[in-house]
Amino acid sequence: MPLYEHIFLTRQDASAQQVEDLTAQFKAVVEQMGGKIAKTEQWGVKSLAYRLRKNRKAHFTMFNIDAPSAALNEIERQQRLSEDVLRYLTVRVHEHEEGPSAMMRKVDRDRERDDRGFGFRDRDRGGFRDRDRGEHRRDRERERDGRPPREGYYEDPGPGTATEE
Repeated sequence: MPLYEHIFLTRQDASAQQVEDLTAQFKAVVEQMGGKIAKTEQWGVKSLAYRLRKNRKAHFTMFNIDAPSAALNEIERQQRLSEDVLRYLTVRVHEHEEGPSAMMRKVDRDRERDDRGFGFRDRDRGGFRDRDRGEHRRDRERERDGRPPREGYYEDPGPGTATEE
């Protein structure tokens, strides 16, 4: 039988239990049609690149499926009818990927970074965001040119300000 990877997106306001029920329903359809699901991964709620049916986030679920094409046609038909499913994508593959998918490896890698305390989430250490702020900006400009700034460069009161004569 052909091998497929199938990913579907569920509304963000659906509970985890509703997502699991949909997953079980789609698994039952595949098994009833003579196929099997080799692996199921719940990727969690992720942000979407653009809005889908007024949703900015969605629950992502992936199946590795070994089933006839009729089973996939039935799953896709049911997903089109379901109001909870925003999108789905089915791709035929030569072989299933062993171990966790790339998205799950990314989640693990991000978790490790958070545990180490590095990265953009650790704002106490500073970083490039506050590089050009503060008192020392003028000193860096002077060092960059190799010459002091012009007289009155920083003391210029600006237009519309009265000066005594």
